[in-house]
Amino acid sequence: MVSPLPSAYWVPYMNGSDLNFHIGDKVVYPNHGVGIIEQISSRSIGATIERFYLLNIKASSLRVMVPCNNAGSVGLRRVVRNGEIQKVIDLLSLGETNGGGDWKDRFKENSDRMRTGSLLEVAGVLKSLIALHQAKPLSFREKKMLERARYLLVSELAMARNCEESKIEELLTVALAKCKLRFPEASEFQA
Repeated sequence: MVSPLPSAYWVPYMNGSDLNFHIGDKVVYPNHGVGIIEQISSRSIGATIERFYLLNIKASSLRVMVPCNNAGSVGLRRVVRNGEIQKVIDLLSLGETNGGGDWKDRFKENSDRMRTGSLLEVAGVLKSLIALHQAKPLSFREKKMLERARYLLVSELAMARNCEESKIEELLTVALAKCKLRFPEASEFQA
């Protein structure tokens, strides 16, 4: 699948040398969010010894074991840095959104974008769903996806900037306002 983001926003997958993580590193596990590598362990699987990263996912306290050899294929990556943060802000504050078409096709495309693990793709999904939500009510599944995209974006940017999530929410509110979009409050998703 080709990314719907302009090429200026595309951040290539990391090469193998970037996937050498250490205990205490802040990482992102696609579609689950920010986590911290708590442990690196080895286990015997048949005749081979496999190394694993043990992640503690921040939001859910979920603990996930990722084989070191599969870190790249599952999309495990470091938390974004300042240059990438600016690209996310620029994407949210500039340009158009593409949120039209049949909801099933749109949902599948957005699901694929969320699974890439790219924060720029998550930001693109967030922006398109906010624009759609301002035009008409979202389906239950799209509302859940908007909530998920909001959480993933806010939590990673807060971790990257080492600040409170409320500061990131303010930053995103200002960025989206430039496109006449309203950043949703977390309370809007409470049942």
